[in-house]
Amino acid sequence: MAEHDCPTCGRVFDSRRGLGVHHSRAHDERLPNRECNRCGAEFYAESTRAYCSDVCHDAAVSYEGEANPNFSDAKEQTNCDICDAGFEYYPSEKDGMYCPDCVETAAWREPPQRTGTAHHSWSGGKLSVSCDVCDSPVERYPSQIQSEVVLCSRDCHAAWLSEAFTGDGHPNWRGGGVGDYGPGWRAVREQALARDDHACVLCGTNADELGRNPDVHHIVPVRLFAALRALAVRDAHTLDNVVSLCPSCHRRTEFGRVSRAELRWRAGIPRWDPSAVGGATV
Repeated sequence: MAEHDCPTCGRVFDSRRGLGVHHSRAHDERLPNRECNRCGAEFYAESTRAYCSDVCHDAAVSYEGEANPNFSDAKEQTNCDICDAGFEYYPSEKDGMYCPDCVETAAWREPPQRTGTAHHSWSGGKLSVSCDVCDSPVERYPSQIQSEVVLCSRDCHAAWLSEAFTGDGHPNWRGGGVGDYGPGWRAVREQALARDDHACVLCGTNADELGRNPDVHHIVPVRLFAALRALAVRDAHTLDNVVSLCPSCHRRTEFGRVSRAELRWRAGIPRWDPSAVGGATV
């Protein structure tokens, strides 16, 4: 059996593998396992390599002429399909069709058509339909008329909102109104407008900007006062239960987007005390 001596410490091993493991662990260096095809120097590499360094590789390997992977005897001559100018190309690449100038300018390339019937989402174009408010003809894409209504303008949209969200169409509908607001309403309304400087307590829009006075909103709805035996409708008409709101903020409030606490805070109203109206909670 052949013996293998450690070149560093002289220890003898029965196998080349045992020597290699010892040298890596004891002397922190791997033993050479390959020989350079150019200079003959021994070196270590985990994968198969023919040269010890890039210097030996570049000196031994050439990419010129026939040694080039793309070499195909010689360039060929042809004429450009666009401008008919002559140019050379390697037949190993592909058939020569366009000269370098035409390829660079790309003037021969037509952009793809992506409008009208050529669009991948084409579904027939716009349809002629009628506005649900004024009956005027309008054009809409099929995807735009899948909703319940078709409206032609902001004015018709406002008219539709006014009609659709009135009475039982309103999200806060509770079965009907409470009739006339009764005594005290007109006076407290004027007091609320004066306290709030005739402006919306949420966004600040004033009467001059609206072209009229803001709405006056009951923080605790009148219908709740009307529904309780211990209270009457007139009990809702107190200055600490009303705020001035522009139509847009009034609509947001009616939809539950603004809390009662925020309305009172914006108007500077102290926290509401149920005992002020007979101790009933509304």
